[in-house]
Amino acid sequence: MATLTTADVCFDCHVSDLIEYRDRAVLSQVILKDAVSQYTLFSLGKDTDIEEHTATRNAAITVLEGEGTLTLNGKAIALKPGVFVFMPANAPHALKASENLSFLLTLTA
Repeated sequence: MATLTTADVCFDCHVSDLIEYRDRAVLSQVILKDAVSQYTLFSLGKDTDIEEHTATRNAAITVLEGEGTLTLNGKAIALKPGVFVFMPANAPHALKASENLSFLLTLTA
């Protein structure tokens, strides 16, 4: 696993090498974390849900592979490779993976 807990050095990895799926499960791996941001790889198995919740920080999702639906502030957004979604702090959101789904979640201050 390629995890770095501080951004005070140069760092690179091939994110696709870190993707792993388990049947109806959510796997998350912190790739990089520093004082102002966190980058986490999420991999959801087909038919996995993440119930509605909020986060206290701004967040962005960049979809790497698979398909699913993000419900953000009551609006359904189709997730597929290449889709980028910004979520302001405290916005209610939920996820459903209709296929195996991987995305990079970026949290910022």
